Amino acid sequence: MALFVVSGCSVARGAPSQREVLANSSAEGADFVLEIVARDRLPAYNGWGKSNGRLSTSWPSGGAVPTDQVLAPGDRLSLRIWDAEESSLIASADSPFADVANVLVSASGRVSLPYIDEVQVGGLTLEQARLRIQSQLTAIIPSAQVQAEVSQGRRNSAQMLGGVANPGAYPLNERNLPLTSLIAAAGGINQALVNPQVQITRGQQVFRRPLGFVLDSPAHDPAIRGGDSVLIESDRRTFKALGAAQREEIIGFDAEDVSALRAISLMGGIADTRADPRGILVLRRYTEAEVARAGGAPNTRVVFSFDLTKADGMFSADEFLIADGDIVLATQAPAVTTQRVLTLFGAILGFGRAVGAP
Repeated sequence: MALFVVSGCSVARGAPSQREVLANSSAEGADFVLEIVARDRLPAYNGWGKSNGRLSTSWPSGGAVPTDQVLAPGDRLSLRIWDAEESSLIASADSPFADVANVLVSASGRVSLPYIDEVQVGGLTLEQARLRIQSQLTAIIPSAQVQAEVSQGRRNSAQMLGGVANPGAYPLNERNLPLTSLIAAAGGINQALVNPQVQITRGQQVFRRPLGFVLDSPAHDPAIRGGDSVLIESDRRTFKALGAAQREEIIGFDAEDVSALRAISLMGGIADTRADPRGILVLRRYTEAEVARAGGAPNTRVVFSFDLTKADGMFSADEFLIADGDIVLATQAPAVTTQRVLTLFGAILGFGRAVGAP
């Protein structure tokens, strides 16, 4: 009767054991490679080509001194022309000035104005354009004085797409305006962002770096150009936490570099009563290109194993960098299944559970 009880009951499954996951790893034709992580192997892993999920390693230059902006097609000039002469061609008896508002700078960089026809202003600062217009006007109206304002068009504006208090289009009143000045004008960073990343789209180029990198040095604070789009968002990179840990879920990177040991911390640590500290696994996929290149990964599927009961294993886990999309698995200790079997027997024999109970 006791044998019938055992056959009708099952032990609840937890996380897989290291032995189960790594079964057949040494067999010929295995579809993955097992790497026992140790200090002397870390340099090789770093050379296998994973970029840690960074979109680009290049970054626009910074540190330039802001200067006066120059006029570009799409800008609009507003002029106030003063003339003190009694028989003025422009001013009236009621007002000593005349306004000419919202004059579009054409694709060729010209503006069309009364009496002087077209004036080339593209590539000039506002003050240079004002003086040129005034010079041409005084040939007709000797006492003319010109005041000028500009409303920047798309070529002299940047788009703040998100991650700030006030997204929108921002005119660039200066050339070489630093990125941090644009962020400040947009109300600052959204404090809810986790490990904020800055993405600049410039034509067909996309640059992406952590905000901390930008703030580290003025040399990293790039000059924003007209037409740039800036997006600030939480780090997109994630890893999957599975097994005998406090959290089993997709977890985002909270720093630029997340080590295997930090990943375990983000998982809430391993479960003291269930996890096997000698069987912490990181499962990673490599591309065919990363495998094919000289010194590349040995397989498109690699399992890295850490033994946290040893000092070298702990140090190595703290130096091994997690990549975007990795699976971090805390395997179950072999003794856990045995303990569950004994607990089941104790329940059956000690409390007389009904025959056939699950």
